[in-house]
Amino acid sequence: MKIKNQLIARFFILFFMSALLGCVAQVYSEPDTETTIIMIRHAQKNAITKQLTERGHHNAKALVDIVGDMNITALYSPNKTRNLQTVAPLAKHLNIEISIVPKDEIPENTMDKAESLVKKILGKHPGETILWVGNTSNLGQIYWTLGGDGDAPESYGDLFILTVPDQGKTKVVKKIWGAN
Repeated sequence: MKIKNQLIARFFILFFMSALLGCVAQVYSEPDTETTIIMIRHAQKNAITKQLTERGHHNAKALVDIVGDMNITALYSPNKTRNLQTVAPLAKHLNIEISIVPKDEIPENTMDKAESLVKKILGKHPGETILWVGNTSNLGQIYWTLGGDGDAPESYGDLFILTVPDQGKTKVVKKIWGAN
């Protein structure tokens, strides 16, 4: 009986989550613009210290080679050391500051803040190319709000390039960066 109840509970959770994802309102780029959002998860971290590992630092440097020539005008990150360490070499290469998003604006495992954060970023950078370095707790919410479908870029090395139009379907190009 316990297994049956667990299966029923899982079914309802999956059904409820599917219904919620189907209700996500896509946020579009400003009128007459197309904005590019590059989404990555931070590089590999140490499970205890939460700092980047040696491989993580290597991959952070490799990110410069992968996206350094994509005309990125803004870098956004939660205020987490591993995220900031991941984009620090790119920020230095591009000579731009990392925009740190306050904790109370980050959509952590919930959709409630994703729409306002995405609207803020798209409104501030219409027609530009932005990089978001996130965490598994916020990448999905932002990805789906931008019109992405399927799995979000939540694995180490995922690099998704979203072209967000002012109307219609978002285009997603999925790539891999760094060594896993």
